[in-house]
Amino acid sequence: MPDWSSRLEELAVGTAVPGAVLGIWADGEQTIAPYGVLNRATGVEVTAGSLFQVGSITKTWTATLIAQLVAEGKLSLDDAVVKVLPEAPIDGRITVRQLLTHQSGIDGDLFTDTGRGDDCLERYVGLLADVDQLFEPGTAYSYCNSGFVLLGRLVEVLDHRTWDESLHARLIEPLGLTLTTTLPEQAILHRNALGHTADGVPVKTWNLPRSIGPAGLITQSAADLLRFAQLHLDQYAEMREPQVAVPGATGGFEAVGQAWRLYDWSGRKLFGHDGTTVGQLAFLRIDPEARLAVCLLTNSANAPALFDQLASEIFTYYVGAAVPLPPEPIEGVSAGEEHVGVYERAGVRMEVVRRDDRLVLTYQATGDRLAFAEEPLVEYELYPTDPGDGNHFVARNAPGQPWTTVTFTPTYLVNSGRVTPRTS
Repeated sequence: MPDWSSRLEELAVGTAVPGAVLGIWADGEQTIAPYGVLNRATGVEVTAGSLFQVGSITKTWTATLIAQLVAEGKLSLDDAVVKVLPEAPIDGRITVRQLLTHQSGIDGDLFTDTGRGDDCLERYVGLLADVDQLFEPGTAYSYCNSGFVLLGRLVEVLDHRTWDESLHARLIEPLGLTLTTTLPEQAILHRNALGHTADGVPVKTWNLPRSIGPAGLITQSAADLLRFAQLHLDQYAEMREPQVAVPGATGGFEAVGQAWRLYDWSGRKLFGHDGTTVGQLAFLRIDPEARLAVCLLTNSANAPALFDQLASEIFTYYVGAAVPLPPEPIEGVSAGEEHVGVYERAGVRMEVVRRDDRLVLTYQATGDRLAFAEEPLVEYELYPTDPGDGNHFVARNAPGQPWTTVTFTPTYLVNSGRVTPRTS
């Protein structure tokens, strides 16, 4: 077997990732490999039991709570959300299934801090009255954090306790997890990572508001995340049944189930999820046929390149499959003026301008998102890609990082799986 600890170190140095923990569970055999430092400012060493923020991987935990409530007969996936939350100021047609599959049409990146009290999710839901409906429910896919806060509030109402308490009682405690937390007062009792920018600078903000909990607030060890993966190898198969195709995604991501992302790697069907908070990125991929789960927890914005290389080597070793290659820029396609303009959604303003013969996308955090935006204004050069129709582009954060897609229509652009309407 390869020395995965040494390989993690080699690749992390090459991609300038300060700290990471790799976890592999291969049909009963587990490997946990730590590397580097948790915080470059303090030099504290990463250990196997160190905690990292797993960000949006939290959504799969919230979806598991919903699956339990459905199995108990307290809820149906096709129930309208307002059946349980009549006070929710949202389109009355939106269903639980549409929240789980990012098809609600709710503008999904509302990051308002509604306080530390146990009523923070209830207060957050009330704010959705001021959020745009981007499209008719069930007609498109657009990644939606707000939808998972709504799901967390459904859990609270049906389970008669806070989302945090339900998560502990229904998943954390039954699975015997001792290094999984949701609140900073719990996390501070353990050895925790701090995020870093792509330049290796420690970030100034450690955690997101409590109101975002059900969408992205779990902090945990790699071993605890792998234990959750094992649960989903043995149960909840219905959660990884395809619900909606996701065109134009990268990394083999082709469809979404009930929160889980579904991947095709050289014909092997995987499921998993990624997570991003402030300078911390986490990845989880699971091959149910091989009973193989791999996670990578990191404290760096440079993590995508590290994950792609490391996951490709690990999955090639075990099952002969690698991360599909990302799209690449192509030559011979000129960028026209039709996409120049402003595109806006909650928390983000993007402007596309033309410089010489290239389109440049300016990405600016706005509103409540400014509170934890380490780089509130970022520019990306857009490069044409296949099919070469002048509407499909790629961009990347830095040289050596994977390309990601930016797609235009006459009325919106799509990047990071999110629909952003054109406003001018």
